[in-house]
Amino acid sequence: MSGLLRICTAGSVDDGKSTLIGRMLHDSQSVYEDQVHAVRAASKNRAAGPIDFSLFTDGLKAEREQGITIDVAYRYFATARRKFILADTPGHEQYTRNMATGASTADVAVLLVDAQQGVRVQSRRHARIARLLGISDFVLAINKMDLVDFDRDVYDGIRDEFEDILGGARCHAIPLSALHGDNVITLSDRTPWFEGPSLLEHLETVNVSRDLTSLPFRFPVQLVLRPSDQFRGYAGQIASGTIRVGDPVTAWPSGRTARVKRIVTYDSDLEMAFAPMSVTLTLDDEIDISRGDVLARRQEEYPPNVGQRFEAEVVWMDERPLDPARVYLLKHATRTVTAEVGHGLLLNQIGTVAVSTARPLVFDRYEHNRATGSFILIDPSTHFTAGAGMIVNAVREGVSAAVHAPVSAAERLALLARHAGSDAEAIEAIRKALEEMLT
Repeated sequence: MSGLLRICTAGSVDDGKSTLIGRMLHDSQSVYEDQVHAVRAASKNRAAGPIDFSLFTDGLKAEREQGITIDVAYRYFATARRKFILADTPGHEQYTRNMATGASTADVAVLLVDAQQGVRVQSRRHARIARLLGISDFVLAINKMDLVDFDRDVYDGIRDEFEDILGGARCHAIPLSALHGDNVITLSDRTPWFEGPSLLEHLETVNVSRDLTSLPFRFPVQLVLRPSDQFRGYAGQIASGTIRVGDPVTAWPSGRTARVKRIVTYDSDLEMAFAPMSVTLTLDDEIDISRGDVLARRQEEYPPNVGQRFEAEVVWMDERPLDPARVYLLKHATRTVTAEVGHGLLLNQIGTVAVSTARPLVFDRYEHNRATGSFILIDPSTHFTAGAGMIVNAVREGVSAAVHAPVSAAERLALLARHAGSDAEAIEAIRKALEEMLT
């Protein structure tokens, strides 16, 4: 069992996410006394009772005015058994992109459902996003059970419906009342039919495995170091796996092989290194390796994919719709390339798209490796992070007609100029594209 658990909460608006988290922080004595006094003072003349627990997480002025969560609120707390990093994510459809941000690093997702309202569209949406982002451990928090007299049939119906949505993921359903504290920290007398642990007890004991060292070795090269003619090293962070001096490695996309000669750190050389350590590797053969290339262990059971086309699930985060006629920047690990996307998406929309890149990428499927299976799409004219993607499958040349054939260099430059917001932006976009083509 890991000593640190990353949690995200999700659900529809008014399902009680912030209240639940505030109640858990308060009842586990994870908030300071001055915070309690401040929240008590801010809770006056509100319908939530003497203390509005949602105010422990709804920190923005707009959130308190509207009574909703807008931004992702991160909270750190600890009990005697475990440490937690908690992300209270928005429930409103308008802020789906914020929810995806909070879920991207979580080990466990706590999905709230209002016992009166049942499973709603946004509940299903958040469950899908969490599954896409690789979360396989869920807590189904069926909240406001006090408003349905703690009816077991209501609990059973929602639990059964949600298990079908999650598609085989591990799900622990808990009936609770965030407002009154039932089954949040300790078990409630009002649910004698519920035999499972309380929410906090489950989070303290749930066993999640995200052991990066057990995955195949992936080392995206961030920088080539040449302080002298006698030293050539490749610096970066180990994305997954382990490496030892003498291990054979392959540099992708070239496919050239060599053996690890040294593992260099600031303090001293190492005999072994593992994810997520940042190290510099030297090889016994001076093969051509540059920033964006990936070192992998030779003859692995699951070698990385190398190609320019793949299918991905994309969460679109830009108010400007995804335009298949535009060329975007795609940042994957340490490499940034130009890319085209098969079809359009609107703000907060999630869809399966075909992606074609100008240069080969070295990648894995997201379900196998988050670090090398994810990417972001950047608008070249505004440099806004427009979308987040999770690679589903590689596409072989000629297999999928949904992916456009790569455009020529001249066509790519013309597209960049055509979609820029001003002459200055067009010049800058073309300059960067030319630099990338020539390196």
